[in-house]
Amino acid sequence: MRTLAPSTPPAEAAPAAAGRRRIDDWRPEDPEFWRTTGAPIARRNLWISIFAEHVGFSVWSLWSVTVLFLGPEYGIDPAGKFLLTAVPAALGAVLRLPYTLAVARFGGRNWTVVSALLLLVPAVPMAVLLEPGVSYPTLMVLACLTGVGGGNFASSMANINLFFPQRLKGRALGLNAGGGNLGVPAVQLVGLAVLATAGAAYPRLVPAVYLPLIVLAALAAARGLDNVPGARNEPGALREAARDPHTWIMSLLYVGTFGSFIGFGFAFGQVLQLQFAERFPTPVDAAWLTFLGPLTGSLIRPVGGHLADRLGGARVTFWNFVAMAAGAALVLFAARERSFGLYLVGFLSLFVFSGIGNGSTYKMIPAIFRARATAAVDAGRREAAAAERWAVRMTGALIGVAGAVGASGGVLVNIAFRQSFLTQGSADAAYVAFVAAYAVCFAVTWSVYLRPGPRRLAGV
Repeated sequence: MRTLAPSTPPAEAAPAAAGRRRIDDWRPEDPEFWRTTGAPIARRNLWISIFAEHVGFSVWSLWSVTVLFLGPEYGIDPAGKFLLTAVPAALGAVLRLPYTLAVARFGGRNWTVVSALLLLVPAVPMAVLLEPGVSYPTLMVLACLTGVGGGNFASSMANINLFFPQRLKGRALGLNAGGGNLGVPAVQLVGLAVLATAGAAYPRLVPAVYLPLIVLAALAAARGLDNVPGARNEPGALREAARDPHTWIMSLLYVGTFGSFIGFGFAFGQVLQLQFAERFPTPVDAAWLTFLGPLTGSLIRPVGGHLADRLGGARVTFWNFVAMAAGAALVLFAARERSFGLYLVGFLSLFVFSGIGNGSTYKMIPAIFRARATAAVDAGRREAAAAERWAVRMTGALIGVAGAVGASGGVLVNIAFRQSFLTQGSADAAYVAFVAAYAVCFAVTWSVYLRPGPRRLAGV
């Protein structure tokens, strides 16, 4: 058993009896404990967690680049390819909630090892089976299995949240989320490298590249992460959150932001090839641009949180959805006018604003419950300490639910593209649907969180 306390000598701080690493004394809010013991441990856990989550996101996004390899010899039409990029998003969304709960049930270190090794389940058969002649049902199963990487984000965020004091949680969680999101452009760069060197005949090389990285992530987690006390699964909190209308409002907004980011990340390469086939006659031509959108969306995510801190999360989210609606309208116009330059600007703006929205909506969640807790204290309905505990409890539950529901937006984006190409032979109907969806989101944000009135929540 591993015990860490301020007085524990370093020689006694690292025994791993029976291969288990557990910290029994963890007080991140104690300034002296944090300075002498907590900060180095938390930073080590953060960087390893970022790496493991990054690999998970890459595996989740494998099919965003794999579909570019599936030429005529595979016999799959565009609608079939969009379905292959929809099913990983679906499983990833379903797994997010149980992955969050698994941290408290099994320990953050233990579950990170398990969740990393689970990435081998899709990666190994993909490295073996991806070749002309493989059946479409087999490809569907392989695509669905990569959804296990989508759950890693939820468990990683729940685990890192335990390590840092309240004043540093935002920065730590932002780094963790951004580093994980970068797995989307990273796997697309790997795909580009394979296309440029080995050619489109070797899609199996892309998952093969990740096999040693998956093993390395599991080993790093086993040797470098710690289990800490403090995580508890509270079914009552989830039930209470499910009855709270703000849970479903914020889930809708997160569908619009993160759902757009992951959905466009999966679909961008295909859409480029289909909309501008004359400009992108080969997969490698499209792959040069495919990674740019997810890269910009990942890098700019912390900006959304920073703007929300300064201007208010609801205000940033409202204007962000206005900008996303304008971006989708620009993409629609450019597609109809066959203007590739405007099309690229519009699509990249969708990635940028989905990234900003990811940060601002996440900042809104704790602000909502802090505002309601303050109102309850001012009205004499709750004591301050009880109100604070309720706010923290509900924030954790809402983040878990919103994260799971929001990821389903990736499914909706790819299904929208699929249906649009099936019925119209173009993506125009999908772009119209995106404009309408973002209009709903900014209208809901204004009416619930910004509209003047006695029921408006101050500080959200």
